[in-house]
Amino acid sequence: MFGSNSRGSLRVLEKCKNLKQLKQTHAQIITAGLANDGFALSRLVAFCSDPNHGSLSHARLLFYRLNRPSLCIRNTMIKALSLHNQFTESIQVYAGMLREDQFPDHYTLPYVLKSCAILQASEIGEQIHAHALKFGFRCDVFVSNSLIKMYFCCDDIENARKVFDDMPYRDEVSWTVIISGYSKVGDVEIARFLFDEAPLKDRGIWGAMISGYVQNNCFKEGLRMFRLMQLENLHGDEGVLVSVLSACAQLGALDLGIWVHRYLCRTQLSLGVRLGTALMDMYLKCGSLDLAKRVFDEILEKDVVCWNVMISGLATHGDAEGAFKLLSGMKEDGFSPDGVTFIAIFTACSHSGMVNEGLQEFNRMSAVYGVEPKGEHYGCVVDLLGRAGLFEEAMKIIERIPVSSSPSEQAVAWRALLSASWNHGEIRLAEVAAEHLLQLEQHTGTYVLLSNVYAAAGKYGDARKVRKMMEDRGLEKKPGCSLIDVNGSVHEFIAGEKTHPQMEDVFSLLEKMNEQLESACTNYTH
Repeated sequence: MFGSNSRGSLRVLEKCKNLKQLKQTHAQIITAGLANDGFALSRLVAFCSDPNHGSLSHARLLFYRLNRPSLCIRNTMIKALSLHNQFTESIQVYAGMLREDQFPDHYTLPYVLKSCAILQASEIGEQIHAHALKFGFRCDVFVSNSLIKMYFCCDDIENARKVFDDMPYRDEVSWTVIISGYSKVGDVEIARFLFDEAPLKDRGIWGAMISGYVQNNCFKEGLRMFRLMQLENLHGDEGVLVSVLSACAQLGALDLGIWVHRYLCRTQLSLGVRLGTALMDMYLKCGSLDLAKRVFDEILEKDVVCWNVMISGLATHGDAEGAFKLLSGMKEDGFSPDGVTFIAIFTACSHSGMVNEGLQEFNRMSAVYGVEPKGEHYGCVVDLLGRAGLFEEAMKIIERIPVSSSPSEQAVAWRALLSASWNHGEIRLAEVAAEHLLQLEQHTGTYVLLSNVYAAAGKYGDARKVRKMMEDRGLEKKPGCSLIDVNGSVHEFIAGEKTHPQMEDVFSLLEKMNEQLESACTNYTH
């Protein structure tokens, strides 16, 4: 039983807010005779390693001075290292525990497995799986859930499923983890099958399925799932609503997006930076610039992503002046622009014909901000120059792309040049760009664009040759599609399709419109 001094020291420890106070409390713990007390030391290590007010280096100093740390202290250190992204060292502490014949408990293994997952250290993860079986944790749901996560992160779907199937008991987290795992690897069909099999579905399981659909571009399915969730009288949390807003943004479902915004206001759900950014992005992609600006102003603590989304939105809408103004505000707020920021700025310059300003920012990227240009940045600058008809300058930019760049990075710039050449009728330059592109990648868009260049120049024979090359190489152009939101329901129309349930009504209406247009033209000519 602790004495009054020891209890007081531990109470003070819980109130520490900075490293100086921690060290003072540590001195009190020593004078209280708790220098070797396992519980006191574990609490001290835990508070030292807290990201908000501690110091991992001080936690290390305490831990590595101990001759034989208790299991509680080791667990605390493994957790601390994991929380500070020191995943390799976390595994090393676990290995040291085994070398000293100290067995883990069910608190130890999940954090070590988390480190294996992030490092994608599948072989070490398999060894820890063997340890879990050896030390009797086969029936521990917490350990099993961590194993499933680890195997999915290492792309070992077979072992992840085996762990799930062998679990004698599964909780809601187990179902959430397995659904999220299959969604992560792109198999939403199995994820949906498992969702339907789950005996009880809490908000986490619903959220995993909605997020899985959205992550795999099944946006309409994600929105349908959200509606089914509402019918179950379950309210969406931040994660669910972020996924729903993302689906709305991709489908242009503005009405549903506005409903989500009203739902946030009605439930007084805090508009944090993550949810606020998703809401802002939805408004921008649906063309509601004023509403996006209003949401942006309401977000109190903005991060780099939030600034980037707003700058990108203004750039896409052609408001270069607003984008540059926000860039200045971002810097004043203490944030340095990153690679995404510069792509947005170059896009703004392209849409507004601000060549000099764009080149100036391009030159400042690495010199001032230490951001090395990548393929997307070179492509944006080539597009900027190409739109202005400055093809000689555009070629010089392409020559600056490092030789070590990947083919996909180089292709971005050549594709931008090909598009600009087509728009300006520069057939010879378009051929050069297409030739380089076809050496870097076999993409249908290159063939289609080159064919269009020839057709626009009246070289129909060359256009047919390009189309024939596509056929010979087994490449097919994906049909275009359009989306429309009608009374909260999103309808998708694919070029050439005849499967839409209201296709007959659509064709009938189009036929009437054509008849009315022909009649109007006839009357006008008479």
